[in-house]
Amino acid sequence: MRAEHGGHDGTRRHHRRGRPRGRYVAGGVVGLLLAVLCAGLATAWGHDPGTGDTAGGPDRPEDPARTGATAALPFDMPDRAALRAGGKLVFAHYFTPYPLSLDNGEPDRDYYARHYLTPDGEGGKHRAYGGLLRDRPLPVRPRPGDWEAANLRQEVRTARAAGLDGFTLDVLALSGRNWERCRLLLEAARSVDPDFKVMLMPDMASLTTEGPREIADALAELGRSPAAHRLDDGRLVVSPFKAEARSVGWWSALLDDLRVRHGVRTAFVPLFLDFGAHHEEYAPISHGFSDWGSRSHTEPADPGRDARLAHRLGKLWMQPVSVQDARPNQGVYDEAGNTATLRGTWDRAITGGADWVQLTTWNDYSEGSHFAPSLHNGHAYLDLVSYHLVRFKTGAWPRIVRDTLYLTSRTQFAHATPTGGQTRLMTLREGSAEARDTVEVLPFLTRPATLRVTVGPSTTTHAAPAGVRPVLVPLRPGEVSAAAVRDGRAGPAAELPYRVVRHPEVQDLQYYAATSGRVTPACCR
Repeated sequence: MRAEHGGHDGTRRHHRRGRPRGRYVAGGVVGLLLAVLCAGLATAWGHDPGTGDTAGGPDRPEDPARTGATAALPFDMPDRAALRAGGKLVFAHYFTPYPLSLDNGEPDRDYYARHYLTPDGEGGKHRAYGGLLRDRPLPVRPRPGDWEAANLRQEVRTARAAGLDGFTLDVLALSGRNWERCRLLLEAARSVDPDFKVMLMPDMASLTTEGPREIADALAELGRSPAAHRLDDGRLVVSPFKAEARSVGWWSALLDDLRVRHGVRTAFVPLFLDFGAHHEEYAPISHGFSDWGSRSHTEPADPGRDARLAHRLGKLWMQPVSVQDARPNQGVYDEAGNTATLRGTWDRAITGGADWVQLTTWNDYSEGSHFAPSLHNGHAYLDLVSYHLVRFKTGAWPRIVRDTLYLTSRTQFAHATPTGGQTRLMTLREGSAEARDTVEVLPFLTRPATLRVTVGPSTTTHAAPAGVRPVLVPLRPGEVSAAAVRDGRAGPAAELPYRVVRHPEVQDLQYYAATSGRVTPACCR
């Protein structure tokens, strides 16, 4: 893959489920205090506390998108009919190794806590880079019965409530737990909403030894689900990750096999790591194209180029939209510039005329590229997706009706040296923007206001107009918070529940996020 692309590579196939301790963040071991967090899980996931998806409770949480509005967002979410009327689709890349829970354990001692979030997990195999992960899915409590299916239904509902049309399903293997989760996810989508679709994405960085016949059989099996994404003419959409790993002839044989042996007509939408080098070669067999995309806020010289190239060939274009990328186990990260990458990649989708969007990713915590609600970010990034999604789908920005602040910051400086014995450090990927140390407040304001931003010992004020305009201030050690003040009265406020430190124990270069629209559990001070 090209160095400037924040894509998968062959190392991803080695992610394994083992069995799921503490957490190193901001200069100390944080025990997560997840018992406190769990008390607020129903609210954090947008559930009705009385009917939420909790142990012993029915499997019917409240769906904010069904009511058309939620106080968590700065705007009123349009109903589904309005979002679907234009035909533009938004999917999120689902990565099966990281579901909500790996073992149905209590969050403070489950597999994530004991083995993925600590350098000593899984027998110390991740010690060199400070642990496999830096964040985790927003924790869920243990459930009775078929907990895996219930958790997957919860993820579908969360994506659906945010306005998403479906998941792109990373098919990493044709057997084992990741394969079983593929089947379970399709069933979860079918049971929650017949209109929520799952696009099949065989991962050719992982399926390196399987032949076209084996993969065709697997796709045919998954494609029998009513939830599998099909075009209006009935064709099954097949969108392989790293499609250029196999030749046009190889893919033609697979598609022919699906048609002849299984009676499955297909629409081939290859996703490339290098779209520019391969799209013309694959055009004769393709219905559309996609690319894994960039994870840095560096603006390309021609942001609409790829979509135009696809459209000139009569193909649809699926635009990648990303938030950030930091990979401890691969020793690389991209400078996301707080929310600049999220806003910039959405702008490319909107102004470039993309037909579909893929959020890269929903839940790949090993890449730190997740949009799904997480322990460190809550719903903040997914809420921002909903705002841009409305513009992409309807052609108009939603009206801001509630003052809301989004706050993003790292918990350490980009060039800090960890003190906990970590020997493999992340460095900037070639082509990334330069590292920066900034706090960003992204205000959504109904009227002009003054923003009061506190970073450690420093408090600054900034005049902010109505609408959306980011404010940047330098990163300093200490607590990070922001509030809007209007007519002498304090309005919405957001605070990151992690302190910024100069000497962290473990390198962690993700941007943490908080929003004034949702309660952030004080789990991590």
